Amino acid sequence: MFKSKRMGIGLVVVTVLLLTAVLGAGSYIKTTYSIKTVYVEGNVHYTEDEIKAIVMDGFLGDNSLYLSLKYKDKGIEGIPFVDVVDVDILSPDTIKIIVYEKVLTGCVRYLDTYVYFDRDGYVVETSAVRTVGVPQIMGLRFEHMVLGEKLPVEDDGIFNSILELTMLLQKYSLTPDRIYFNSGGEITVYFGDTKVALGNEPSYLEDKLMLLPGFLSELEGKNGTLQMQTYDADSGKYTFKPGG
Repeated sequence: MFKSKRMGIGLVVVTVLLLTAVLGAGSYIKTTYSIKTVYVEGNVHYTEDEIKAIVMDGFLGDNSLYLSLKYKDKGIEGIPFVDVVDVDILSPDTIKIIVYEKVLTGCVRYLDTYVYFDRDGYVVETSAVRTVGVPQIMGLRFEHMVLGEKLPVEDDGIFNSILELTMLLQKYSLTPDRIYFNSGGEITVYFGDTKVALGNEPSYLEDKLMLLPGFLSELEGKNGTLQMQTYDADSGKYTFKPGG
């Protein structure tokens, strides 16, 4: 009888000690890993505050240890344009949120919606909002689109041309509003009121774009067309035709 009482008392003591240890550990983790400083990098489509609100939402959203485990090797669902988010602990109260956005090559306008596609022409996202920095591609003809599938254009080789052009534009820090491909493969790039007719000479495309930043600085605010259809290796001079 006394032995049973001692065992019962011992069990209670052990239980209390375990609960005390668990609560103490929980309190330590909650206090020590409470977030005070947050850095965000890799975000383009969302502000730092928007990313913080998304990542740090919900239960224990202010705990660095919890967040680092929550987002470890996992994607993030339901957030347009974002593929993966990582949370690195820089110190117990400081984290860095690293945003890996979906790669966007361009967008097209379809039924009052912007359809964003990747380098291979696959539809990545759709949105009613135009994203700054992603050029709108005009001249692509298709009758329907499905998220996650390739845009059903007549010649999907056009996506290689779009990729080559957008990479060169980025190389020379050029950010056009729109890019137009006509049925003959001729390219026209729009910068505000200034149109640049690049023609359809792929082998000279980079040579033309290399000169373009200098021309655009002289033509800023002017309405008209810079005619660069044919590459002039000797003079590097081109005609600007005012008006629409």
